[in-house]
Amino acid sequence: MITVGDLTKRFGSKLAVDHLGFEVRPGVVTGFLGPNGSGKSTTMRCMLELDRAESGTTLFDGRRFRDLDQPLHQVGALLDAGYVHPGRSGRNHLRWLAASNGLPRRRVDEVLELVGLTSVAGARVRTYSLGMKQRLGLAGVLLGDPTTVILDEPANGLDPEGIRWIRDVLTHLASQGRTVLVSSHQLSEIALMAHDLIVIGQGRLLEQGTVAEFVERHAERWVRVQSPGIFELQQPLEQHGATIEVIDDTTWHVRGSDSRTIGELAAARSVVLYELSPQTGSLEDAFLQVTAAAQEYRSGHVDGGA
Repeated sequence: MITVGDLTKRFGSKLAVDHLGFEVRPGVVTGFLGPNGSGKSTTMRCMLELDRAESGTTLFDGRRFRDLDQPLHQVGALLDAGYVHPGRSGRNHLRWLAASNGLPRRRVDEVLELVGLTSVAGARVRTYSLGMKQRLGLAGVLLGDPTTVILDEPANGLDPEGIRWIRDVLTHLASQGRTVLVSSHQLSEIALMAHDLIVIGQGRLLEQGTVAEFVERHAERWVRVQSPGIFELQQPLEQHGATIEVIDDTTWHVRGSDSRTIGELAAARSVVLYELSPQTGSLEDAFLQVTAAAQEYRSGHVDGGA
């Protein structure tokens, strides 16, 4: 369990983290989301006491990070995969981490095999690709078999196989009862592996709950209707207050009505339906809706034409 309470951090006059508080429970993957500049990375650094917060506390199973007697056994964190001495080999990087925490050398070979780097373990880190550095960083996280795992953009630089692999690793760790907190801009991946969500904007907590609850509250809903006689439904649907988005000559997206009502209207007019399916927007749609007012950087409109 991670408990963050009243965390505040300034850089000069800029308030990066604003009295932020949340909990991360064990047994599930928790996604940590926010727009660029929202304070996610700063929050993680303050949690691990890499940056000094002006106020607030972070407790890992009831203890501050500085008070952990065996930190690598209790909290494994990867915030920057590039923060590795480029002249060391991958194996030697892990060996000094293991030695500093009293771990046996055989554990280094075990985690190298787990992350798929055994064949390049003797190569210098400067020759590693970004994806390989991410795998090496995760190996360091797993060295002490920690009860809590904290990762910032762990899929950055990974190919599709690597992204799926890290998703499987994190869900497996959570299924063992560990506490897993993952920050990522890859919302499709968060949707696949996370059960809980923490969403922040401008350093403040915007939402905390399950992914399902978040999408249910904030994503758009509509009904996809397909029929060869679909235009016979236009007048009754509009009379019921529905709005219609025409996709093609036989397919509409209907908002403001449900599938049962649409089905009854079609049956009363003997309209054959090929499809009548409720649709819900994605986690990305819900996220953009919630964080619209907290975006520090806004993109301009891009015209679709040539």
